[in-house]
Amino acid sequence: MKSALFIFYFFIGLWLPTIAQNFSAYEQTISGTGITFKMVAVTGGQFTMGSPATEQGREPDENQKTVSVSSFWMAEAEVTFAEWDAYFKDASLPQSKNIDGITRATPQYIDLTWGMGRGANHPANSMSQLAAMMYCKWLYTRTGIFYRLPTEAEWEYACKQGKTQQNNPDPVAWFRQNSGGKFHPVEGKKSNALGIYDLLGNLSEWTLDQYDAAGYEALASRDPLAAPAAKYPRVTRGGSYMDESSALRCSNRIPSAASWNQRDPQIPKSKWWLTDGMFVGFRVVRPAREPSESEAIRFYDAYLK
Repeated sequence: MKSALFIFYFFIGLWLPTIAQNFSAYEQTISGTGITFKMVAVTGGQFTMGSPATEQGREPDENQKTVSVSSFWMAEAEVTFAEWDAYFKDASLPQSKNIDGITRATPQYIDLTWGMGRGANHPANSMSQLAAMMYCKWLYTRTGIFYRLPTEAEWEYACKQGKTQQNNPDPVAWFRQNSGGKFHPVEGKKSNALGIYDLLGNLSEWTLDQYDAAGYEALASRDPLAAPAAKYPRVTRGGSYMDESSALRCSNRIPSAASWNQRDPQIPKSKWWLTDGMFVGFRVVRPAREPSESEAIRFYDAYLK
């Protein structure tokens, strides 16, 4: 409970870290790799989470609530295999003949891209939320900058602020009707108005939140976050190359399930890989308020149990 409360208060601003001075888009280099990725500045504000009763495809868990979010940066694209492999193959991480799966991911026992491609610009897929957060923690050690997954509110805010074409997603998204049954390299479609690619389609994206079918009633109105209390379900957003176009909506919430890893033969099942979650990926965000080192580590540790 204490760790959950810390995560919650961390986001609603009851701490006073340094505010980033230059709030604009920038390019981040991952030290020691030569790999870069771009971050888009998203100015905070107030908006309505959820969808109106008249929205086509609306689900019962999308009840509306007006909330405000603080400014943050969001990655221009989903995390790619070039970025993920820089972490996965980092020789400085603890290694042994029998990797314990705690400090780093165990090797995949099969190709979890299922032949869809593992090129440098392909989005990294089949990772659990824990794997995505471990990558964020590694990224912090390589850059000195606090990166994490977006909250549901941040993700939806960026999607709606960017006026993503959810009524006609073909120009901006890969989905069942145009994907050919596979995910595609990032930035293959048009960006939204903020300059962010693939928010809808290609891969569904992890958020920080625990899924609550009741919607947002219990959430704070400022920087809301449903702190996780159980492994399942957590929230993913955006829909994927496997989904109908009707599922690619900014308000659509997709709860994770144990079935996303049902074919894993390991006992216990892997904490890192999803044998049946080939449609899941992630992108990173950075809050405009930078936490101290101790606060950042406490945050990561609370999620990486």
